[in-house]
Amino acid sequence: MQGRGEYLTKEKFEELSQELDHLKKVRRREVAESLEYAKSLGDLAENAEYHEARGAQAALEDRIMRLEAMLKSAVIMAEKHGDVVGVGSTVTVRRAGTKENITYKLVGSEESDIAAGKLSIHSPLGDALMDKKKGETFTFLTPKGKAEYAVVEIE
Repeated sequence: MQGRGEYLTKEKFEELSQELDHLKKVRRREVAESLEYAKSLGDLAENAEYHEARGAQAALEDRIMRLEAMLKSAVIMAEKHGDVVGVGSTVTVRRAGTKENITYKLVGSEESDIAAGKLSIHSPLGDALMDKKKGETFTFLTPKGKAEYAVVEIE
């Protein structure tokens, strides 16, 4: 399969950049204030507020670190149109033995939302779809066993 880094749409990249900015400029200050207040309550060993504030600080710093790493290595994906499935493609598939077509947009894992029709390229189906052509059938392994699909359309 393709790539290094996380595949993101331009919109998702901007959304995550704004979240990172907010976490650094606003949430860090809020957490630091909570920590200072909790310290002022005295005995840190039995201070629930202090331990809660430290936990919030650790979670915040972890999220900031993850966002920075993701944004640094992000690959901005463009809408992909063509005859071969790739990141950014909108693909209609049909499972063998059914008559129902299902359409997905192939996205990076950070944006995947199956209810919205956004399928991660790291999912079993998303991975199996990569580099397929219209009309091609393929089989892949799922947690429930083998599944067979056909590519109906690539937009």
